Parts: sequence; structure tokens; C-alpha cells
Amino acid sequence: MTINASGWRPERPETGAATAPTFTGNKALMLEEALIFEIGDTETTGVDFTGTPVEHASEMPARSYLAGLDRRATIGLPGLSEPEAVRHYTRLSRQNYAIDLGLFPLGSCTMKHNPRLNEKVARLPGFADIHPLAPVDTVQGALEVIHQLAHWLVTLTGMHSVAMSPKAGAHGELCGILAIRAALEARGEGRRKVILVPESAHGTNPATAAFAGYSVEDIPATSEGRVDLAALTARLGPDVAGVMITNPNTCGLFERDMRAISDAVHAAGGLVYCDGANFNAIVGRVRPGDLGIDAMHINLHKTFSTPHGGGGPGSGPVVFSEALAPYAPLPFVEKTADGFRLVEEETAEEHHAGSFGRMVAFQGQMGMFTRALTYILSHGADGLRQVAEDAVLNANYILRSLDDTLDAPFGASGPCMHEALFSDSNLAEGFSTIDVAKGLIDEGYHPMTMYFPLVVHGAMLVEPTETESKAALDQFIGALRSVAERAKAGDAALKSAPHFAPRSRLDETLAARKPVLVWKDPELAQAAE
Repeated sequence: MTINASGWRPERPETGAATAPTFTGNKALMLEEALIFEIGDTETTGVDFTGTPVEHASEMPARSYLAGLDRRATIGLPGLSEPEAVRHYTRLSRQNYAIDLGLFPLGSCTMKHNPRLNEKVARLPGFADIHPLAPVDTVQGALEVIHQLAHWLVTLTGMHSVAMSPKAGAHGELCGILAIRAALEARGEGRRKVILVPESAHGTNPATAAFAGYSVEDIPATSEGRVDLAALTARLGPDVAGVMITNPNTCGLFERDMRAISDAVHAAGGLVYCDGANFNAIVGRVRPGDLGIDAMHINLHKTFSTPHGGGGPGSGPVVFSEALAPYAPLPFVEKTADGFRLVEEETAEEHHAGSFGRMVAFQGQMGMFTRALTYILSHGADGLRQVAEDAVLNANYILRSLDDTLDAPFGASGPCMHEALFSDSNLAEGFSTIDVAKGLIDEGYHPMTMYFPLVVHGAMLVEPTETESKAALDQFIGALRSVAERAKAGDAALKSAPHFAPRSRLDETLAARKPVLVWKDPELAQAAE
């Protein structure tokens, strides 16, 4: 066997031919796919129209069947036949990985199965076709969905109220921090300009605090991977606005001192923001409100199975304590004797005068609300509790099945929550996390989260979710064990993995710093230079 730029290829016997056979790039049933501009050209169409001129406005017929939408210039897109177009995008889709193909071990992202029932409900005309500016009396059902979902979120978290409009996790973080700032300013303590962020928090936490105008200071982790309570308490003072903490944290561990942390921050005059991205590990088991938390966002795409990734849409509702509720954003749905209404700026003065404003133009992401409520109602309170328990069980099964092969830095810190954390510290010299991840692609799996959290060198974060069976977990464990043992043995072939993917290993630094994201006609590119 030999290795070339496109992966492993069998050596060809000498044929005596004057030139070597041309390598096509095809791999078994995976055909090499050209760019769409290389399949068709901009001068032709995919159907048998020839010699059709582009008419100028002065030459257009008096009556047009296109209501004035006739094309007057070329559009610069390649003309493809229907089979060419279908095959192109189908082939591209086969080069991707998806939860519908297999287990997705991407830690801290909860790539769980999305029940098709959720999708069916979200596509009902009464939800899918409504407009955000429709009169309130014509969308009472949609407002009731938002209100019911809000009730579930408040009940499950033990909080006072919820803002439904934030569009994603980081957007929800900003919502919570803006509410904290409004509350501090309302009591004349706007001078508090420091947010404390533990090392085990999500990376978006310090970014959000800085974006909101705060100075960010780190709080170290203990050897167990949890917040150092003594260090946090020692730093509290009149300049500290609050703390942003992730619980369960990015090491996959529950913060056992959460109540003590909240009490200390409150005693010092600050407020507590909790990153609830990992709420799926404790839903039905722990109510964050009982832990003294003042604000927490919930990623509906993680905890309640709405679609995740692909550029959105997302949804990150924020639950608030009674202390922060008056400062929550507008709008919100309110139930009255006559039905449901939206509390907007025009009516907020009655009972919500302290709101810091709006996060979005309208009410939030309706498609995510319908999916999340469908998931909640189909599971019920006991089902949601089982979801969390199964997610934790699966993660611990992976952790204990592999801790004899891969280093588990916090394996002695007690049970993990929804994700298992490993490191590359026991691999052969010269081998690291990237080699294990690339080798896993050859085994048929998308890599786990790499090099995160930053508190662990060479971190490998695996989250199996509750939707995977024991058989699926055993198959994944066998694949990861195989790659890890090769890395421990110093198998040189891993350094050039993956070998069976559509493309061989890239220079990831170059790809990140100088990505090629557009296609240009060679002649045009040369002329531009």
C-alpha cells in the first residue's frame, strides 16, 4: 500500500505503458465531486434552449406573463440539468456526517436525535405559516404555545420568570448579563465592573461579559476540576458585579459547591449567572433556582431536542430569579381573562418599567418553541428526568469503559455528568489528540470535541447523549479503543489519517487563517490581479 495526497491507494503493477494510470479521485462508491461551476458553465442552461437572447427593456413585449420579473442580464450561475443538480448535492451530502448516520460524540454540544414528531408539529400550517406582525387575536394558539413552554421552563428550573426571545445560548448569556447590569444600576451600584469566570466555564462566558463592558477575571479550578470556592470568595468585593459559572461544568462535573458559591456572591452584593447549556444533564433532578442562581439560559437545541447547528435558527430562553425578573427584556406573553397578549413597550409601564429593552425584533423563534414543547409534552416530567439519567449513565459507561486505555484526568472526581473527558497524556511520544480524532474518522465516526476544555491539555470530550443504545455505545467504544491503542503503540499511519475520507488531512492552521471560500473563473481572477 502507498499513501498519496488523497489517501491510501493500492500499488498498481507495472504494465509497460508509457504513462502511469490517471488517478480519478474516486473511492469505491464515493465519486470525486467537482465544483458546481466546473460541472456547468454560466453561458448555458440545463435544458434545451438555444439562442435565447437577453432582451433589453426597450425590446420587451407589451404584455409579459412574468409580471415584470423578466430577466434582463446574466445571473452568473452554472446551468445544470436536473440529474446533474440532484447528483451534485446528493454527493455533497454523502461527504458529511449526521446524527441520522451514527453516534455523534461531539462533547458539550448534545447532538441528540430529534424526534420526527417534533418536526411534524413544527410544520403545521398554524405554526409554520404565521407572521410575527399578525394581529394578536389571530395567533392565540401560537401565543399559548409560547406561554405553556415558558411555564415548563420556569417549573423545571424553579425560577420566577423567563424571557423567551433570546435566539441562542450566547445571546441568552448577554440577556442575563444586561439584566444584571440593569439591576445593579437600579440600586445605584453601577460601579461594579468585574465579572468572575471560573476556568471550567464555557468559553462564551468571558466573551459575553467583555462584550457587555465588564472586566473579566479568572477563578482557578481545583485538582478535582471544580471551582475553587476559597479563591472565588477571596476575590469578592465591592467592584464585583457577579459570577458567570457553568454547571455542570465543561469538565463534565457537577459543581457541588454551587449553593455556597451563590450565597457568597449574594453576601458580597453580586449576582449569579449560570450557563445552562448543560442543563440536559440535570433536568428533572436539580432545580437551579434552589441553588441561588439569578439568571440562566437554556439551549432548547440541547435540552429539548430542537435542531442544532447548521447556522440556526436557535433558541436560548433565559430564566430569572425574583430579584432580576423586573429587568428582563420585552416582549413576553401574558395570560389574561380574554386570552393571551404580548407585553410590549407600550404596555410595559404598567408592571415592567425596569426592563432593559429588547433582545430581538419580535417574540423569538416559533419553530423552536413548537419543537421543544412537543418534546416536553411527549416525555412528561418523569420522562424528562429519565432523559437526564440516561444521558449521565451513557457518559459514565463510556468513561469507565475507556479509562484503562485513555487518560481520564478527573476520573477520580466522582461520576461525570453528561460527557466524559479524556486527555492525550498517555499516548506515545509525538502523538496527540489530533491523531486520535483523525483516526476516528477512518473508523466511521465524527471526531469528539478536541482541545476543550482548556484546563486539560490535549482534551478529548465525548458526549454520547441519552438517545444511544448500549450496542451503539459498545461499537463506538471499540472504535475509539482501537485508535487509542494504535496511538499508544506509536502507529505511524495515524500521523497521516484519515485515509478513507473524501480528503486527506488538511493543514488546519492554513485552512483557518487563509480559507478559500469563493470560486473565481481563472481568467477573471488573473485579470483582477
